[in-house]
Amino acid sequence: MKLYPLKFQPIFHYRIWGGNKLKSDLNKNYNESNVGESWEISSVKNSETKVLNGDLKGFTLEKLINTYKESFLGKHIFKQFGNEFPLLIKFIDAKDPLSIQVHPNNELAEKRHNSFGKNEMWYVMQADKESELIVGFNKELTKNEYINALEKGEVLNIMNSENVESGDTFYVPTGRVHAIGSGVLLAEIQQTSNITYRIYDYDRVDAVTGEKRELHTDMALDAIDFSLCENYKTNYTTTLNVSNKLVHSPYFKTNILNLDKNMAKDYSALDSFVIFICVEGSLELKYANKLYSLKKGETILLPAAINSIELITSDAKILEVFL
Repeated sequence: MKLYPLKFQPIFHYRIWGGNKLKSDLNKNYNESNVGESWEISSVKNSETKVLNGDLKGFTLEKLINTYKESFLGKHIFKQFGNEFPLLIKFIDAKDPLSIQVHPNNELAEKRHNSFGKNEMWYVMQADKESELIVGFNKELTKNEYINALEKGEVLNIMNSENVESGDTFYVPTGRVHAIGSGVLLAEIQQTSNITYRIYDYDRVDAVTGEKRELHTDMALDAIDFSLCENYKTNYTTTLNVSNKLVHSPYFKTNILNLDKNMAKDYSALDSFVIFICVEGSLELKYANKLYSLKKGETILLPAAINSIELITSDAKILEVFL
C-alpha cells in the first residue's frame, strides 16, 4: 500500500486541572470530564495513537515504521531512532494551573527511566484574560536559594510569570522549570517522553484519587537549570503564505504558515516526515488527486516519501513540524 497523508485518532487524558475547551473550542469528541490533554500523534506505551483514515486505518506509529521504515520517517531519522517515533503532539487545556515542574534531559532520562528527555514548545491557541504561563526563574539563583524558597513555600515568588495571548510561543528546553496557568489552551510539540518531575502542586487533592499528587523534589534538583534567561518568549514573524521560522531546536523544527491563498509545498529536499497542526481556520491538502481536510484542532502527518503537496485555503494558520 502506498503512503498518503495520515490522520490519527486522538487519545484523551483526564487531568486534575483539565477543562472543556478541547470539546468547545477544538470540537473533540469525548464524554469524560476534566479532559486536559488530547494526544494527537503518540507512540508512548499504552497511549499509541492509530491511523484514522484510508487503507492504513488502525496502524500504530510503530507498525508504520516497521512496515515503511525510511519511507515513513526519512533516512537519517530512521538511522537515528529506528522503530521509535521521536515526537509527541498534544493539545492542552488548562482550566486550572498545572504543577510547577521540570523535565530531565536525554542523559538523565536515559539513566533513570530508559527514556528520551523532554524538550518541548508551546503555541498558545487561546487564553482567557490575564492568563499566564510560568517559564523559568525571575532572577539568578543558586541551588541552595532555590531549596530555601521551596522549603518556605515561596517557590512561586522566584518564578517568571508571563501574561499570554493567542499566538504567543515558548520553547521549554529540559531543565527549565515551568507551568501552564489557568485559562490557557495550547498546542505542545515535544520529544516522545512522559517523564515529568513535579516541584509544587498547590497542595491540592485529586478528586479521583482523594489524594495529593506525588512530588519529585529530590529528582528535580539534578534536572533543574538555575540560569536566568533574558527573554523566554519566542519572537517571530508571520509573513503571509510562506513558512516562517518559529522554533528550530536539535529535537524538532517548527514553522508557522499564515495562509490566505493556496500554496504548493515541495519537500523533495527534506529528509523527514512533516506534521501539520491547524491552529486557526481550515484547509484541504491535495495529494495524488485526493483531498484531505484539516480544521482547527486537527493534525495530519505526511510521511517522508511525500515530496509535494498543495494546501488549498483562503484562511488558515498551521504549524509545520519536522526533524
